[in-house]
Amino acid sequence: MSRRERQRRQRRNKGGPARPVFLALGVITTLAALGVLAAVGWVVSVATSGPSIDSLKPQDQGAASVVYAADGQKLGSITTDILRTPVTGGQIPQVVRDATVAIEDRRCFQHKGVDFDGVVRAAVKNLESKQDVQGGSTLTMQLIRNLYTKNNVRTGVEGYKRKIREAKLAEELENKHPGRRGKRWILDTYLNNVPYGTVGGQTAVGIQAAARIFYGKAASELTLGEAALLAGLPQAPSLYNPFRSEQQARARRDDVLRRMADQGYITRSQAAVAISKGLGVKNSRYYSQRRESYFFDYVRDQLVQEYGAKRVGAGGMHIYTTLDLKMQKAARKAIDNAVAGTDRSGAIVSVDPRNGEIKAMASTARYGQFKFNLASQGGYAAGSTFKTMVLMTALRKGVDPDTTTYTSMPLKFNDPKYGPIDVHTYSNSYIGRANLVRATLQSDNSIYQQLDLDLGPDEVKQTAVDMGIPASKLHGYPAEGLGAIRSGVSPLMMANAYATIASGGWRNRITAVRKICFPKKLGGFSCRTEKAHRHKAFQDGVTAKATEILEKNVQAGTGTKAQYGCPAAGKTGTVDDFTDAWFVGYTPRLSTAVWIGHATERRTLGEGAAGGEVAAPVWGAYMKTAHGKFCGEFPQPKQPFVSSPFFGQYAKTGIKGNQVDPGSYTTDNNGGSSLETGKKGNGGANGQGTGNGTTKYPPDAYKSPPQGTPDTQGPTQTQAGAAPPAATPTQTPVTPAGGTAPPP
Repeated sequence: MSRRERQRRQRRNKGGPARPVFLALGVITTLAALGVLAAVGWVVSVATSGPSIDSLKPQDQGAASVVYAADGQKLGSITTDILRTPVTGGQIPQVVRDATVAIEDRRCFQHKGVDFDGVVRAAVKNLESKQDVQGGSTLTMQLIRNLYTKNNVRTGVEGYKRKIREAKLAEELENKHPGRRGKRWILDTYLNNVPYGTVGGQTAVGIQAAARIFYGKAASELTLGEAALLAGLPQAPSLYNPFRSEQQARARRDDVLRRMADQGYITRSQAAVAISKGLGVKNSRYYSQRRESYFFDYVRDQLVQEYGAKRVGAGGMHIYTTLDLKMQKAARKAIDNAVAGTDRSGAIVSVDPRNGEIKAMASTARYGQFKFNLASQGGYAAGSTFKTMVLMTALRKGVDPDTTTYTSMPLKFNDPKYGPIDVHTYSNSYIGRANLVRATLQSDNSIYQQLDLDLGPDEVKQTAVDMGIPASKLHGYPAEGLGAIRSGVSPLMMANAYATIASGGWRNRITAVRKICFPKKLGGFSCRTEKAHRHKAFQDGVTAKATEILEKNVQAGTGTKAQYGCPAAGKTGTVDDFTDAWFVGYTPRLSTAVWIGHATERRTLGEGAAGGEVAAPVWGAYMKTAHGKFCGEFPQPKQPFVSSPFFGQYAKTGIKGNQVDPGSYTTDNNGGSSLETGKKGNGGANGQGTGNGTTKYPPDAYKSPPQGTPDTQGPTQTQAGAAPPAATPTQTPVTPAGGTAPPP
């Protein structure tokens, strides 16, 4: 080897001046490669550490529950902090989809769940502005966050981890829903679950709720400009809320419209026209507005009792109620007309005897005027409507109402078991010896008090419970048979109790709900029809006999002003000093209670305001519409009523030791009494005696009102073409002295 060659080799081995540079580049490249590999490894590790899409279930987004009347008309929504009403794809207009894709994910139909170009573009934008102005998330990734993970961490390492896992889940979701049809499913699901902003403390989730809240219309009715404004909200709902910042909301809407034009969804002229218009938003009461609010609250309370507050609060249900809006309108009209120009209150409740469904529940109260529902929560003395419970007790024991007689007279004696009994009438006129039928038509307190004692007040209490009156309302006092219910009863209770007679002895559990549809997690609804809950409490022969007597009461007794041209049965009720007036009546298909009084105090309705004069006409006016096309007779019983002679202590022997002033009442030649108008008895100015003085039965338990006189002025049509039978001689029925009960 020559010297020259040795020198050349030495120079090559030393590398020359470029060698360190190449060495450094090699090291950097190697490190970068290792860094990329490490980053990729970390990304893969993060992605695989998360759950798979198959292991995740869509989380309940919450939704408003919608309440409907029997005919499908909306009554209102049961809402929480989340306002959401899912809709099908067919209810979402294409313009909403186009606007959403244009502003949120323009390559939606090209990528497979992750838009890598979009990620790079967002990163560049964020670096340029030094702010997080774009997120790079596709609609699929946003859907994963809104519906499956609920993870909203945006900063730091955890923010990157969230994005990586979302990207992996988005690809898996797209693989489960491939093709254009799958994209449509993802887009529609996104539109049903993305938050659009908060108004009045409630967040609109989904396009339907957003359309209702911001425009007061359904999503299917949205215009181009409206769709563009809503499509721009999800990125920053608070920033672009049109109720808070009209200027920013408008700029965002216009940006959406321009992008739609750039991407070919609309023409530039269409965009220009939409941009020239105002926002057009308006405050909507769609979710807060309700019809028949008292009934609505009753439905909600029933749902909570049945399914629990948590389930009702979760929402999403469609509740179809039993309320008949035509009957409700007729009830409201009848009761409003009855109290017009006065300070009186009133309520009407109708129940279907065949299944316990509430068909109407109306009162004169404006919603919020009282803290309770007059129709379902009010507690009022029942007056003589409770004599029906005594009559039913007698009939179920086989007492013959035609042959069992008592003497109508002032009562003032000591009962061996119950102590002092003191019952008088307002006018101190009595019908003498009479059977139970006549005593019912005359609403005679004296006879019914004696009958109650012979049957046993505890037995009467049990009958009332079997008819549907809550046991907690009753104590087994003798005066309860005359309507002196200490905590009172509601029109709803009385309508349901009389429905037990109308149904042939079947006691129903009252219901306001006919069908409930629950949302499924994967879409759609599962519906459940509510079944009637019934209990056979009386033989139909017993109820048929009671109906026979109460039908006569409408034809020729205290309830004649309830007549409306079809078969009906019922009983009047009047409470002491005319504080409350009742008529509770029924047909084979409808049981209705009418109450008129004062909602929050016991104050007189005025002289002569008896049940037969005040409440019965309201019942008749209402039934002219409520009965619809049905005008049928009461059915014949399958088990005929079987009776036997009854000889109770007071029926057989009369009352021993009764302190009677012979001059205080007169008797007619037929064994009845003559009406002596305005004549007061020895029970005081209002016919009130000393009452029951025992501690077990409070002194005021016998205080009761004057009774109305049967209306016998001329023939009245009881059914088409048929006149009522002749009325019994007009007499003023007896009134107990002292307490909270009474007459017709």
